[in-house]
Amino acid sequence: MSPLAREVTPEAMARMIDHTLLKPEARPEDVEGLCREAVEWGFGAVCVNPLYVRRAVRALEGHPVKVAVVVGFPLGATTVLTRVVEAVEAVAAGAREVDMVAPAGLLLAGDEGGYAEAIRAVARAIGGDVILKVILETGLLPSAEWKRRAALVAVREGAHFVKTSTGFGPGGATVDDVRLLAEAVAGRAGVKASGGIRTAEAALQMVEAGATRIGTSSGVAILREMRGLR
Repeated sequence: MSPLAREVTPEAMARMIDHTLLKPEARPEDVEGLCREAVEWGFGAVCVNPLYVRRAVRALEGHPVKVAVVVGFPLGATTVLTRVVEAVEAVAAGAREVDMVAPAGLLLAGDEGGYAEAIRAVARAIGGDVILKVILETGLLPSAEWKRRAALVAVREGAHFVKTSTGFGPGGATVDDVRLLAEAVAGRAGVKASGGIRTAEAALQMVEAGATRIGTSSGVAILREMRGLR
């Protein structure tokens, strides 16, 4: 383990984790359990589907844990208006962070303007006080140059974070992609590593590569491992 990884305490890791539940079969009681775990373990945020934003906000009332919502999830193929409505409705219900899937197909087709518009419209609609994380779905982007371009457009149009993956697409977060994105944004935005991060070692590797947020449904297991618990 590197010196940097050794410096990351369980408490610091917890604050970086978006405790995530996006399974289509998730029930209201599952979301409430997610929120209880977030409070118990000190996670920075929970990340839920739009259906459960209001429930999560109620469950976390009086606690510092934020509620993040996914938008255009998981394909990134909704219209601009649909994205905006989905994001604005979630923010009105109490979400303080929006994780929006970028329309990778437009970028790959050469329609950088359409790609940018989808991000810009949501950024303007939710306002600067709400954190916007743009999911690039790096597994769909064929080269480092495509990934760098996607990140730079997202930051230019208002993203506070660029995020690797939905966890539903081809591949998840990799150390190389996180490092590439961190170098591309160069401190102008954060980097959220998400997709397949299930162990403390994997999470620490992502932090060392430049991740400032970790999206995972295995946050409790990661912290238990870091604290030497069984």
